[in-house]
Amino acid sequence: MNSIHPDERGYYGEFGGAFVPEMLYPNLTELRKHYLPVIESNDFKKEFRLLLRDYVGRPTPLYYSPKLSGEHGASVYLKREDLTHTGAHKINNTIGQILLAKRLNKKRIIAETGAGQHGVAVATACALAGIGCTVFMGKVDMHRQKPNVERMKLLGAEVVPAVSGSQTLKDATNEAIREWISHPADTHYIIGSVVGPHPYPDMVARFQSVIGLEISDQLKEKTGKKTPDYVLACLGGGSNAIGAFYPFIDNRVTQLIAVEAGGKGIHSGKTAASIALGRKGIIHGSRTYLIQTDDGQIIEPYSVSAGLDYPGIGPVHAYLHDTGKAKVVNVTDDEAMEAALWLSRREGIIPALEPAHALAYLRKMKFRPGDTVVVNLSGRGDKDMSIYRQYLHR
Repeated sequence: MNSIHPDERGYYGEFGGAFVPEMLYPNLTELRKHYLPVIESNDFKKEFRLLLRDYVGRPTPLYYSPKLSGEHGASVYLKREDLTHTGAHKINNTIGQILLAKRLNKKRIIAETGAGQHGVAVATACALAGIGCTVFMGKVDMHRQKPNVERMKLLGAEVVPAVSGSQTLKDATNEAIREWISHPADTHYIIGSVVGPHPYPDMVARFQSVIGLEISDQLKEKTGKKTPDYVLACLGGGSNAIGAFYPFIDNRVTQLIAVEAGGKGIHSGKTAASIALGRKGIIHGSRTYLIQTDDGQIIEPYSVSAGLDYPGIGPVHAYLHDTGKAKVVNVTDDEAMEAALWLSRREGIIPALEPAHALAYLRKMKFRPGDTVVVNLSGRGDKDMSIYRQYLHR
């Protein structure tokens, strides 16, 4: 089995699967039956590639950062996913899934969102396709990511607050799944990360793999070699990370580093570091690592970044961690914030708080002269301006 694709039951080693209510079996069976034939067909590939080029704005630049390179003694590149249409990598997946949904004759789209970037991307894709959508978002996240809420509404989406639990991403996902159970026949659920029941983790990974494939081609053009020494990406559910890691998983040259949200510290009780603290369990339809009590109750996660505020990780990342194919680390809110301010003031690039976690981990690494390092800058910081403002004036 290829290390980046699940087996026929949707497992990456012991992680993955499809643990869903019986009413959703027909939906997942339909997806499993059709998603690969559809997305591997020539007409789908042609339409997807044209939209990525002409609508999304791909390929995104691979920017050599002279100041980060000088700071760390290595050649540091930023994969500028912040320059896509809508301002984050999420649009790659939503364009792919909306094309799939149309071919499956779905009339309505639902989605969950945390930081709001996936919600904006879904609303954008639905506006493009002329399909109505409902986006579920935690009430807390709606407050701290208000610009994205307004963008979704402007694009024609209905935004429904999730008011249970911590009122963040986990709870929005719960509400989206409940809605799907209530309307299984005509509705397609666009999951935004490599989480959920099979075939979602594999499907989302395939759509996001464009990131890593571009990195490889762009490095070849710039340096003469297609494989970097390190690729860093933030890790919540894990869509941007698997996209950046995709073509490098099986080579022995590239160290893949996924950076979780340590929050206020992994022993503070306010963290989202699923690998550091988590145990194996089931969340949102798949088996993976998640933060839970001894009797299996999910512990509410915390991060200053809404997109990393999730108590688990995608099953493919659990597998990569357990097999040693990727290294999972964590940084705190303050470390991520300082890295974001550094990049803003030294390179004129305001990152989203999510990829700021990956930037922050650079400071903990030791490089050799000549090392090539790629950081996936998965989104821009417009949505986080209120949080930055609070930090600067505290």
